[in-house]
Amino acid sequence: MRILFVTASRIGDAVLSSGLLAHLAERYPQDRFTVACGAPAAPLFKAAPFVDEVIPMVKRKRAGHWLDLWTRTVTRPWRLVVDLRGSAIGWLVPALSRRVLKSSWEPKHRLEHLSSVLGLDRPLAPRLWATAEQRARAAELIPPGGPVLAIGPTANWGAKQWPGESFAQVIQALTAPGAILPGAMLAVFASADERAKAQAVLDSVPPERLIDLAGGVDLPTAFACLERCSFYLGNDSGLMHMAAASGIPTLGLFGPSSEVFYGPFGRHCASVRGPRSFEDICHAPDYDYRSQDCMMRDLLPERVIAAAESLWIRRQGCATSPGLF
Repeated sequence: MRILFVTASRIGDAVLSSGLLAHLAERYPQDRFTVACGAPAAPLFKAAPFVDEVIPMVKRKRAGHWLDLWTRTVTRPWRLVVDLRGSAIGWLVPALSRRVLKSSWEPKHRLEHLSSVLGLDRPLAPRLWATAEQRARAAELIPPGGPVLAIGPTANWGAKQWPGESFAQVIQALTAPGAILPGAMLAVFASADERAKAQAVLDSVPPERLIDLAGGVDLPTAFACLERCSFYLGNDSGLMHMAAASGIPTLGLFGPSSEVFYGPFGRHCASVRGPRSFEDICHAPDYDYRSQDCMMRDLLPERVIAAAESLWIRRQGCATSPGLF
Protein backbone atom coordinates (compact mmCIF):
# COMPACT_ATOMS: atom_id res chain seq x y z
CA MET A 1 0.00 0.00 0.00
CA ARG A 2 0.96 3.64 -0.24
CA ILE A 3 1.35 6.57 2.14
CA LEU A 4 1.21 10.23 1.15
CA PHE A 5 3.37 12.56 3.26
CA VAL A 6 2.79 16.28 2.72
CA THR A 7 5.48 18.41 4.31
CA ALA A 8 7.06 21.84 4.31
CA SER A 9 8.23 24.21 1.62
CA ARG A 10 11.31 25.41 3.50
CA ILE A 11 14.35 23.22 3.99
CA GLY A 12 14.53 23.62 7.77
CA ASP A 13 10.94 22.59 8.40
CA ALA A 14 11.29 19.73 5.93
CA VAL A 15 14.35 18.44 7.80
CA LEU A 16 12.44 18.61 11.08
CA SER A 17 9.66 16.49 9.59
CA SER A 18 12.06 13.77 8.43
CA GLY A 19 12.01 11.94 11.76
CA LEU A 20 8.25 11.56 11.48
CA LEU A 21 8.65 10.15 7.97
CA ALA A 22 11.29 7.68 9.17
CA HIS A 23 8.99 6.61 12.02
CA LEU A 24 6.20 5.87 9.54
CA ALA A 25 8.57 3.89 7.32
CA GLU A 26 9.52 1.71 10.30
CA ARG A 27 5.88 1.29 11.29
CA TYR A 28 4.81 0.34 7.74
CA PRO A 29 7.88 -1.39 6.28
CA GLN A 30 6.00 -2.89 3.32
CA ASP A 31 4.46 0.40 2.19
CA ARG A 32 5.83 2.82 -0.39
CA PHE A 33 5.87 6.55 0.17
CA THR A 34 5.11 9.64 -1.86
CA VAL A 35 6.43 12.90 -0.42
CA ALA A 36 5.05 16.30 -1.45
CA CYS A 37 7.17 19.26 -0.39
CA GLY A 38 8.62 22.56 -1.57
CA ALA A 39 11.00 22.30 -4.50
CA PRO A 40 14.08 23.41 -2.50
CA ALA A 41 13.54 20.58 0.00
CA ALA A 42 12.78 17.85 -2.55
CA PRO A 43 16.35 16.44 -2.83
CA LEU A 44 16.33 15.63 0.89
CA PHE A 45 13.72 12.91 0.40
CA LYS A 46 14.82 11.43 -2.93
CA ALA A 47 17.63 9.50 -1.24
CA ALA A 48 15.30 7.78 1.25
CA PRO A 49 15.15 4.12 0.20
CA PHE A 50 11.43 3.75 0.95
CA VAL A 51 10.34 6.82 -1.04
CA ASP A 52 9.09 6.02 -4.53
CA GLU A 53 8.14 9.52 -5.58
CA VAL A 54 8.86 13.09 -4.53
CA ILE A 55 6.48 15.76 -5.80
CA PRO A 56 8.13 19.21 -5.72
CA MET A 57 5.50 21.87 -5.13
CA VAL A 58 6.22 25.12 -6.94
CA LYS A 59 3.97 27.92 -5.73
CA ARG A 60 1.45 29.13 -8.29
CA LYS A 61 -1.19 31.83 -8.35
CA ARG A 62 -4.60 31.10 -6.86
CA ALA A 63 -3.23 28.05 -5.02
CA GLY A 64 -2.60 26.32 -8.32
CA HIS A 65 0.17 24.20 -6.78
CA TRP A 66 -2.38 22.61 -4.45
CA LEU A 67 -4.65 21.84 -7.39
CA ASP A 68 -1.70 20.22 -9.16
CA LEU A 69 -1.01 18.06 -6.11
CA TRP A 70 -4.65 17.05 -5.81
CA THR A 71 -4.72 16.08 -9.50
CA ARG A 72 -1.66 13.87 -9.09
CA THR A 73 -2.88 12.12 -5.95
CA VAL A 74 -6.69 11.93 -6.05
CA THR A 75 -6.88 8.88 -8.32
CA ARG A 76 -4.68 6.71 -6.08
CA PRO A 77 -5.83 4.79 -3.02
CA TRP A 78 -3.77 5.63 0.08
CA ARG A 79 -3.42 3.70 3.30
CA LEU A 80 -2.58 6.92 5.11
CA VAL A 81 -2.32 10.62 4.31
CA VAL A 82 -0.22 12.73 6.67
CA ASP A 83 -0.57 16.44 5.96
CA LEU A 84 1.79 18.64 7.97
CA ARG A 85 0.66 21.74 6.09
CA GLY A 86 -2.90 21.56 7.41
CA SER A 87 -4.25 21.90 3.88
CA ALA A 88 -7.43 20.62 2.26
CA ILE A 89 -5.41 17.88 0.54
CA GLY A 90 -5.47 15.88 3.75
CA TRP A 91 -9.25 15.64 3.44
CA LEU A 92 -9.76 15.53 -0.34
CA VAL A 93 -7.81 12.46 -1.40
CA PRO A 94 -9.07 8.91 -0.78
CA ALA A 95 -7.41 7.30 2.24
CA LEU A 96 -8.13 4.63 4.82
CA SER A 97 -6.75 6.98 7.46
CA ARG A 98 -5.63 10.56 7.59
CA ARG A 99 -3.67 12.78 9.99
CA VAL A 100 -3.79 16.54 9.45
CA LEU A 101 -1.66 18.82 11.61
CA LYS A 102 -3.41 21.74 13.28
CA SER A 103 -1.56 25.01 13.76
CA SER A 104 -0.34 25.83 17.25
CA TRP A 105 1.58 28.61 18.99
CA GLU A 106 2.07 26.66 22.18
CA PRO A 107 5.64 27.36 23.42
CA LYS A 108 7.23 24.01 22.64
CA HIS A 109 9.69 22.73 20.08
CA ARG A 110 8.44 22.26 16.56
CA LEU A 111 9.32 18.57 16.76
CA GLU A 112 6.87 18.09 19.61
CA HIS A 113 4.17 19.77 17.57
CA LEU A 114 4.90 17.58 14.54
CA SER A 115 4.84 14.38 16.60
CA SER A 116 1.40 15.26 17.93
CA VAL A 117 -0.10 14.61 14.49
CA LEU A 118 0.40 10.88 15.15
CA GLY A 119 -0.58 11.14 18.81
CA LEU A 120 3.00 10.61 19.97
CA ASP A 121 4.10 12.04 23.29
CA ARG A 122 7.77 12.39 22.37
CA PRO A 123 9.61 14.37 19.70
CA LEU A 124 11.16 12.43 16.85
CA ALA A 125 14.67 13.55 15.98
CA PRO A 126 15.33 14.36 12.30
CA ARG A 127 16.66 11.55 10.10
CA LEU A 128 18.21 12.18 6.68
CA TRP A 129 19.56 9.95 3.93
CA ALA A 130 22.26 9.90 1.28
CA THR A 131 23.01 7.44 -1.51
CA ALA A 132 26.27 5.51 -1.79
CA GLU A 133 27.30 7.82 -4.64
CA GLN A 134 26.60 10.92 -2.54
CA ARG A 135 28.59 9.53 0.37
CA ALA A 136 31.47 8.72 -1.96
CA ARG A 137 31.42 12.30 -3.23
CA ALA A 138 31.42 13.57 0.36
CA ALA A 139 34.49 11.43 1.10
CA GLU A 140 36.27 13.10 -1.82
CA LEU A 141 35.33 16.57 -0.58
CA ILE A 142 36.16 15.87 3.08
CA PRO A 143 38.77 13.12 3.22
CA PRO A 144 39.63 11.41 6.50
CA GLY A 145 42.30 13.00 8.64
CA GLY A 146 42.26 15.83 11.10
CA PRO A 147 39.29 17.73 12.56
CA VAL A 148 36.93 19.73 10.36
CA LEU A 149 34.90 22.69 11.62
CA ALA A 150 31.72 23.17 9.58
CA ILE A 151 30.44 26.73 9.24
CA GLY A 152 26.96 27.82 8.12
CA PRO A 153 27.31 31.60 7.73
CA THR A 154 24.08 32.32 5.83
CA ALA A 155 20.35 32.38 6.55
CA ASN A 156 17.16 32.91 4.58
CA TRP A 157 16.68 36.33 6.21
CA GLY A 158 19.42 38.92 6.62
CA ALA A 159 18.27 39.75 10.15
CA LYS A 160 19.16 36.17 11.23
CA GLN A 161 22.64 36.27 9.68
CA TRP A 162 25.48 36.89 12.13
CA PRO A 163 28.22 39.16 10.74
CA GLY A 164 30.99 37.49 8.77
CA GLU A 165 33.70 39.24 10.79
CA SER A 166 32.25 37.74 13.97
CA PHE A 167 32.37 34.25 12.44
CA ALA A 168 36.00 34.90 11.49
CA GLN A 169 36.92 35.76 15.10
CA VAL A 170 35.28 32.61 16.42
CA ILE A 171 36.87 30.42 13.75
CA GLN A 172 40.29 31.75 14.66
CA ALA A 173 39.72 31.15 18.37
CA LEU A 174 38.32 27.62 18.03
CA THR A 175 41.09 26.41 15.70
CA ALA A 176 44.08 28.06 17.38
CA PRO A 177 46.81 25.95 19.01
CA GLY A 178 45.48 24.60 22.30
CA ALA A 179 41.85 25.28 21.36
CA ILE A 180 39.16 22.63 20.97
CA LEU A 181 39.87 22.12 17.24
CA PRO A 182 43.53 23.09 16.75
CA GLY A 183 44.52 23.46 13.11
CA ALA A 184 41.13 22.24 11.89
CA MET A 185 40.10 22.44 8.27
CA LEU A 186 37.14 24.77 7.65
CA ALA A 187 34.17 23.54 5.61
CA VAL A 188 32.03 26.53 4.65
CA PHE A 189 28.51 25.59 3.54
CA ALA A 190 26.06 27.71 1.54
CA SER A 191 23.86 27.33 -1.51
CA ALA A 192 25.07 28.70 -4.83
CA ASP A 193 22.78 31.73 -4.62
CA GLU A 194 24.03 32.49 -1.08
CA ARG A 195 27.70 32.61 -2.03
CA ALA A 196 27.89 36.41 -1.84
CA LYS A 197 26.51 36.27 1.71
CA ALA A 198 29.21 33.77 2.68
CA GLN A 199 32.07 35.59 0.94
CA ALA A 200 33.36 37.40 4.03
CA VAL A 201 33.78 34.09 5.83
CA LEU A 202 35.30 32.40 2.78
CA ASP A 203 37.82 35.23 2.46
CA SER A 204 38.79 34.95 6.14
CA VAL A 205 39.94 31.32 5.89
CA PRO A 206 43.48 30.54 4.70
CA PRO A 207 43.19 28.79 1.30
CA GLU A 208 45.13 25.73 2.46
CA ARG A 209 42.57 25.13 5.23
CA LEU A 210 39.42 25.94 3.27
CA ILE A 211 36.90 23.34 2.03
CA ASP A 212 34.65 25.52 -0.12
CA LEU A 213 31.16 24.01 -0.20
CA ALA A 214 29.34 27.24 -1.05
CA GLY A 215 27.39 25.86 -3.99
CA GLY A 216 28.12 22.85 -6.12
CA VAL A 217 26.75 20.06 -3.91
CA ASP A 218 23.17 18.89 -3.50
CA LEU A 219 21.51 18.65 -0.10
CA PRO A 220 22.07 14.92 0.53
CA THR A 221 25.76 15.31 -0.37
CA ALA A 222 25.97 18.30 1.97
CA PHE A 223 24.43 16.12 4.67
CA ALA A 224 26.99 13.38 4.02
CA CYS A 225 29.73 16.03 4.25
CA LEU A 226 28.36 17.23 7.59
CA GLU A 227 28.54 13.67 8.93
CA ARG A 228 32.29 13.80 8.29
CA CYS A 229 32.82 17.04 10.23
CA SER A 230 33.77 17.43 13.88
CA PHE A 231 31.61 20.40 14.90
CA TYR A 232 29.04 22.71 13.32
CA LEU A 233 28.59 26.42 13.98
CA GLY A 234 25.95 28.39 12.13
CA ASN A 235 22.90 30.60 12.00
CA ASP A 236 19.36 29.37 12.51
CA SER A 237 18.79 27.72 9.13
CA GLY A 238 17.93 24.51 7.37
CA LEU A 239 21.63 23.65 7.29
CA MET A 240 21.74 23.88 11.08
CA HIS A 241 18.99 21.26 11.35
CA MET A 242 20.82 19.08 8.80
CA ALA A 243 23.92 19.27 10.98
CA ALA A 244 21.90 18.24 14.03
CA ALA A 245 20.48 15.31 12.04
CA SER A 246 24.02 14.23 11.13
CA GLY A 247 24.83 13.70 14.82
CA ILE A 248 27.80 16.07 15.10
CA PRO A 249 27.96 18.69 17.88
CA THR A 250 25.84 21.56 16.58
CA LEU A 251 25.73 25.12 17.91
CA GLY A 252 22.96 27.34 16.53
CA LEU A 253 23.12 31.14 16.68
CA PHE A 254 19.84 32.88 17.40
CA GLY A 255 18.47 36.42 17.31
CA PRO A 256 15.08 37.29 15.74
CA SER A 257 13.96 33.65 15.73
CA SER A 258 13.13 31.44 18.67
CA GLU A 259 15.30 28.57 19.88
CA VAL A 260 12.31 27.41 21.92
CA PHE A 261 10.56 26.51 18.67
CA TYR A 262 13.49 25.93 16.34
CA GLY A 263 16.66 25.21 18.29
CA PRO A 264 18.84 22.37 16.95
CA PHE A 265 17.52 19.20 18.55
CA GLY A 266 19.41 16.59 20.53
CA ARG A 267 21.82 16.14 23.43
CA HIS A 268 24.65 16.93 21.03
CA CYS A 269 23.17 20.35 20.24
CA ALA A 270 22.96 23.78 21.84
CA SER A 271 21.77 27.30 21.07
CA VAL A 272 23.24 30.66 21.98
CA ARG A 273 21.97 34.22 21.67
CA GLY A 274 22.94 37.69 22.80
CA PRO A 275 21.55 39.47 25.87
CA ARG A 276 18.17 40.10 24.23
CA SER A 277 15.49 37.44 24.11
CA PHE A 278 13.48 36.67 21.01
CA GLU A 279 10.62 38.66 22.51
CA ASP A 280 12.91 41.61 23.31
CA ILE A 281 13.96 41.79 19.66
CA CYS A 282 10.62 41.22 17.98
CA HIS A 283 8.58 43.39 20.36
CA ALA A 284 10.94 46.36 20.19
CA PRO A 285 9.37 49.61 18.92
CA ASP A 286 11.78 49.78 15.97
CA TYR A 287 11.38 46.13 14.93
CA ASP A 288 10.68 45.72 11.20
CA TYR A 289 10.19 42.19 9.89
CA ARG A 290 10.95 43.48 6.39
CA SER A 291 14.42 44.64 7.31
CA GLN A 292 17.42 42.66 6.07
CA ASP A 293 19.77 44.34 8.53
CA CYS A 294 21.43 42.03 11.06
CA MET A 295 19.61 41.93 14.41
CA MET A 296 22.31 39.85 16.10
CA ARG A 297 25.19 42.29 16.52
CA ASP A 298 24.89 42.14 20.30
CA LEU A 299 25.79 38.43 20.19
CA LEU A 300 29.49 38.83 20.92
CA PRO A 301 32.13 36.41 19.60
CA GLU A 302 33.34 35.75 23.15
CA ARG A 303 29.92 34.43 24.11
CA VAL A 304 29.84 32.11 21.09
CA ILE A 305 33.35 30.87 21.79
CA ALA A 306 32.39 30.04 25.38
CA ALA A 307 29.24 28.25 24.22
CA ALA A 308 31.18 26.22 21.64
CA GLU A 309 33.79 25.20 24.20
CA SER A 310 31.12 24.24 26.72
CA LEU A 311 29.25 22.12 24.18
CA TRP A 312 32.47 20.44 23.07
CA ILE A 313 33.46 19.58 26.63
CA ARG A 314 29.98 18.32 27.39
CA ARG A 315 29.95 16.11 24.31
CA GLN A 316 33.36 14.75 25.19
CA GLY A 317 31.91 13.65 28.52
CA CYS A 318 34.50 15.61 30.51
CA ALA A 319 32.18 18.04 32.25
CA THR A 320 28.61 19.28 32.48
CA SER A 321 27.94 22.93 31.79
CA PRO A 322 24.30 23.93 32.34
CA GLY A 323 24.27 27.71 31.72
CA LEU A 324 23.37 28.37 28.13
CA PHE A 325 22.08 24.90 27.36
